[in-house]
Amino acid sequence: MNVQLMTDGGADIPQKLMNTLDIKIVPLYLHFKDGQYKTGELDMTSFFNKIKETNELPRSAAPSPHDFYEAYKSVDPERPILMLSLTKGLSSTYENAVTAKNMLLEDEPNRKIEVINTKTASCGIALLMYESSKKLAENYTFEQLVEHLKERVEQTTTLFVLKTLENLILGGRLDKVRGAIAKTLNVKLIMKASEDKGDIEVIEKVRGDKKAVRRFIELIGEHTKNAEGKVIAMTHCVDEKRAQTVLDEINQTYPFADSLLSETGPLISTYGGEGALVISFFNN
Repeated sequence: MNVQLMTDGGADIPQKLMNTLDIKIVPLYLHFKDGQYKTGELDMTSFFNKIKETNELPRSAAPSPHDFYEAYKSVDPERPILMLSLTKGLSSTYENAVTAKNMLLEDEPNRKIEVINTKTASCGIALLMYESSKKLAENYTFEQLVEHLKERVEQTTTLFVLKTLENLILGGRLDKVRGAIAKTLNVKLIMKASEDKGDIEVIEKVRGDKKAVRRFIELIGEHTKNAEGKVIAMTHCVDEKRAQTVLDEINQTYPFADSLLSETGPLISTYGGEGALVISFFNN
């Protein structure tokens, strides 16, 4: 079945996946002092330069119901739409996507639209897109695909490791006093998308970058008993060399069948800061 896959600016999809799948992306908004931008309008170098120039992090805003309505409306009415939304735990994106779905179904009740709260972000959504492509190639019906992805959402683990705390301090998520102490002690944060709400929680604080990365890799084995045949997705914040080194070590440690690597977009980069890494994989 010819399904229209759709997501939003909270997803970071590798180019090779974008080249093989027809994915529509509804951008989020970034508000700086000098104006508003959409995700996708600023490359990451320009994005970080703007943060340095203004000494502020942008405020992010979800696409409006109207944005989603127009995106749905642009799809052939005969084509089912599967919208994989940024986690409800971080944004009102999911609610707006559902509102737009209901608006369009009032006008065109024969449409097939499904909105899934992925409970993840960044490469977690890329992993679910990759899974979608596999199942569509296996001739899953739209209904089978939806049910399968709902199961996969509950089996997705997403982990983050931060190299710097600068953006957390700048964004007010870590006060300057605690931030200064943490920097002095060279503390690195390891975080995880929570299983119930999909918000981001700190699970460990580790002294030193090398130890933090080592622990980051160890946690994969604690969350999945068998990596064989699975795919791991990773995103990095403007540090591809660091990401590739860590990904190589992961693949030397675990028998993943394939990997996806891309750069984090503005949403995750805003909070993660330069050098941040995100990984996602299925734990079952």
